[in-house]
Amino acid sequence: MAHRLISATKTEIDAMSTKELKDSIRASEGRVILSQNYVGVEPLVENTLNFEVASAFGADMVFLNGYSMDSNSNLPGLHTKFVNADGSVTEKNLRVNDVKKMSHMPVGIYLECGVGDDKNTSTSIGASLVRPDRIASKENLELAVKEGVDFIVLGGNPGTGTSLDTIIEATRNAKKIIGDKAMIWAGKWEDGVNEKVLGDPLRKDSKEKIGELIDAGADVICLPMPGSRQGVVVSDIRELVNYTHSYGDGKALAMTFLDASVEGSDTDTVRECTLMSKQTGADIHAIGDAGLHGVSQPEDIYQMTITVKGRRLGWLKMASGNR
Repeated sequence: MAHRLISATKTEIDAMSTKELKDSIRASEGRVILSQNYVGVEPLVENTLNFEVASAFGADMVFLNGYSMDSNSNLPGLHTKFVNADGSVTEKNLRVNDVKKMSHMPVGIYLECGVGDDKNTSTSIGASLVRPDRIASKENLELAVKEGVDFIVLGGNPGTGTSLDTIIEATRNAKKIIGDKAMIWAGKWEDGVNEKVLGDPLRKDSKEKIGELIDAGADVICLPMPGSRQGVVVSDIRELVNYTHSYGDGKALAMTFLDASVEGSDTDTVRECTLMSKQTGADIHAIGDAGLHGVSQPEDIYQMTITVKGRRLGWLKMASGNR
């Protein structure tokens, strides 16, 4: 059994296989914190990148939204400077393998699945993320594995108009292409205007679609967190988490996602949402990137950390560094 992720060191995390990483999340018994970072904007703190801030405030995992598989792309959220021993400065655009070297967290990326969906349902902002360098194509999936990504999140950013059936098909294709070389996370927790998210009381096929996602190869089902989405409550999400944990061979995990800009709210609100998330039985509690400058408020990450893990395990993760 893999060492649980919430108390694993960098050396242990770097040595984990895909299966061991999944087992380490399960072994953490619903106490894993994930931070989403949008890398298309400048970082929140000068001379510091957002994944470093997230890690410093207790996140166990990070995934990069807006990440481009074009290695020549300009991603302001991953551009940094290094001071050399002779005093000279080297500028660099970081890639996934660089982020992994600089952090003690598993690193994932968000790939879009919306190609072929009705463009009339997409806003200009959302549609701008559905580009050849950002979609879950065979080429991009293979490049992601080559870069050392630990997990790939398949979904549709707000405004993309991506349907859940498209996400299911993208999950099936991704599993065929990457196999067990990286975890696959999939679901519908945002972009709920034209098609309701999983767990919305107006959506009547949530369980059926979760089963299809797992059959397609999803390791983790992504669900909205109670308190963050319109009409989504604990009882409905708990039922879906229980279904996820019991479907098929019972090995699929569940993540609930605090987003819809609530990640930029006050700590009392984040604490309440996090407590509701724990009640659902989710394995992973994620906090989104729509705070300020591509990351949630650092104190909100910390509040989520302390609420889920307490000070002992929270401070352990914050202080352990790159051991």
